[in-house]
Amino acid sequence: MKTIVKIKNSITNTVLLIAFLLVNAVSIAQTEKTEGSLGTLKQINAGLLNVGYTEAGPSNGTPVILLHGWPYDIHSYNEVVPILVSKGYHVFTPYLRGSGTTTFLSKDTFRNGQQAALAADIIAFMDALKIDKAVVGGFDWGARTAVVMAALWPERVKGLVSISGYLVVNLEANLKPLPPKAELGWWYQYYFATERGKLGYSQNTYEFNKQIWQIASPLWNFDKAAYDQTAQSFDNPDHVAIVIHNYRWRQSLEAGESKYDALEKRLAARPEIKVPTITIGSDFDGAFADGKAYANKFTGKYAHRILKGIGHNVPQEDPKSFAQAIIDVDGFKN
Repeated sequence: MKTIVKIKNSITNTVLLIAFLLVNAVSIAQTEKTEGSLGTLKQINAGLLNVGYTEAGPSNGTPVILLHGWPYDIHSYNEVVPILVSKGYHVFTPYLRGSGTTTFLSKDTFRNGQQAALAADIIAFMDALKIDKAVVGGFDWGARTAVVMAALWPERVKGLVSISGYLVVNLEANLKPLPPKAELGWWYQYYFATERGKLGYSQNTYEFNKQIWQIASPLWNFDKAAYDQTAQSFDNPDHVAIVIHNYRWRQSLEAGESKYDALEKRLAARPEIKVPTITIGSDFDGAFADGKAYANKFTGKYAHRILKGIGHNVPQEDPKSFAQAIIDVDGFKN
């Protein structure tokens, strides 16, 4: 009888052990999702957000943070990240607020798209991951966010790569009209200023953003698969609210939050960028592609590069040139 009991106990313990291992295997699998060449897809609470981000490369490598624009997402860096990882960099690619798997921790938080808020998000993201300093690069909203970080928190930015240069928003300057041809290029900002535009964007987000891709990069023959991979991030519950507020705020049609007033006041003074920087101009920038209009705003070690035949989504259209800029700016010595 004792032998039978021992056998039963042994079988029970074995079953429990197998069950424990299976549960933990599932748990590990759930926390180690991958996002193709971008690395591991993770989530972390940072500031006001639960930030979705990818991480790739050796943990002891120099941190690099890559920031996407609108209407794009982290997949603009699909081919950039592997190049940087091969050079030993530790690369982080977060979804900005209103995109992908990044969500607000509270339903009561104002869905704010102003520049200081987005930059503060990334500083909070760095704090949460205990990243003291990083090379930061981006385009469109991502470039603006990176430049604002370098202006307000230079001690956190080892080097900066900015597509289209010095993109800090000046609300007072934005009130002044531009020549008709220039105004035409910003048609969607005026569309978003109306309730019709807000409703139209909400109802037609997929087609609207696809049209922006085509206009901003007319020579880029992206396929449906590439666009659809990014378009999933527009399903974020706060996407429309953040986009609409961002453009209305730029036109002084909606207010920001008072807690960012001091930061915006500093930005309104058009501060110089003292961290090592490489700016990149492309066909999207037209007459400003040469960078001369903003070169004097970068007073640290600085270089400007021009990419011809390339539109606005530089990391996806010319990943090698973008990755090389990150590598080169990391090597700058002030």
